[in-house]
Amino acid sequence: MVIPLRAQIAKPELFILRRGLKEAIDQGAKTVVLDMRTPGGSAAVTLEMMEALDRFEGKRITYVNNEAGSAGAILAAVTDEIHFAPAGVIGAAELIMGTGQDVPEGMKRKWNSYLSAKIRSLSDEVPGRANVIKAMMDPEFELKIGDEVIKPKGELLTLTATEAMKEYGDPPMPLLGAGIHSSVDKLLDSLHGPGGWSVTRVEVTWSERVAQYLTAWSPLLMAAGMVLLFIEFKTPGFGIFGIGGGLLMALVFFGHHAAGLSGHEPALFFLLGVILLAVELFLLPGTFVFGVLGGLLMLGSLVWSMADLWPEEPLSFSADIFLWPVVNVFAGVVLAVGIFLALLKVLPKGGRWGKLVLETAVAGAPVAKLESTPSLLGQAGMAVTDLFPSGQIEIDGRRYDARLLVGTAERGAPVRVTGGGEFELIVEVIPS
Repeated sequence: MVIPLRAQIAKPELFILRRGLKEAIDQGAKTVVLDMRTPGGSAAVTLEMMEALDRFEGKRITYVNNEAGSAGAILAAVTDEIHFAPAGVIGAAELIMGTGQDVPEGMKRKWNSYLSAKIRSLSDEVPGRANVIKAMMDPEFELKIGDEVIKPKGELLTLTATEAMKEYGDPPMPLLGAGIHSSVDKLLDSLHGPGGWSVTRVEVTWSERVAQYLTAWSPLLMAAGMVLLFIEFKTPGFGIFGIGGGLLMALVFFGHHAAGLSGHEPALFFLLGVILLAVELFLLPGTFVFGVLGGLLMLGSLVWSMADLWPEEPLSFSADIFLWPVVNVFAGVVLAVGIFLALLKVLPKGGRWGKLVLETAVAGAPVAKLESTPSLLGQAGMAVTDLFPSGQIEIDGRRYDARLLVGTAERGAPVRVTGGGEFELIVEVIPS
């Protein structure tokens, strides 16, 4: 499995790596080759990529396809072998801030110490490699083998392909490289012999890259989608709000799916949730059971789709796997509630928008408070607003908030009171 890493080390490259490793595990690949051309990137993301590589049990190869700078060099250090294109360069891995400024000395010492330990733990079978990478990270570290000083104090180590293949020590061993090859195919020939291998290359499409960036905006997209769906629930018919909300929620879900962070099971649960919501909207409005269950299935599938689950590993309900997906979904819900409350304050009253919330008066008539009225059980009245399933009715010239348990009713429909609560009457439509 050949996985291209051809940009700055950041979340998109992490997603590409994870997807490629999962496909390699699914297909039973024996070797993974990182086709690397990167100037560097985020140290935090590099750590995640190092841990992802450690989960692949086959052989891990880096092919420095001209450039493995900074974070790329650190990532290459935890693979089993580092091979080079003829013009390949690796090194200059000192920690700096994303703005290009120097990191405070204390923080740099902590990161260098941790990264060095991580490299040693993941590459302990390659003698001397940790010291070579340390010389790329720490300008004050002197790299010396025997009596020969390879990198003096005061500068960072950067190696060409030829320099990485130069042999030192007793017995002589290459400093860092395992071979120089003109292409990935030539590299595989050297490992397995001509014709002794088959290869799958991970292809990164523009749509996948867009989907990877969408993951960073998932809480906001979820919030907007939920607000639109709520507006659709509270207004009659089905129109632009329902379509827009459904599209935004689908965009969040399938954005993560395309980035390689979910399997087919979450998609089935999401689809089931959509079906239950449709049942609530069109077939049995007002029952709430189907709507609540559908909403829970959709939110649960979103969490599932964002979780980093690996093939052939038992499902573990740990905070490390589900914490950030749950936080993202919760943030989306909170944003949706906040946005909707803000909309209620700025939207005009009456008309289509007035149906979003039951107003305290209709056509100037006050709404009676239930606690101040005698028992209305069994009395007949008329709907003065659409009941969808909630609205207002009129009995003997007084108006009350009311709700149908099943179905909907248009304005002017005759209704009968079948029950009541602290805030609204429960009614049914009187058959004509």
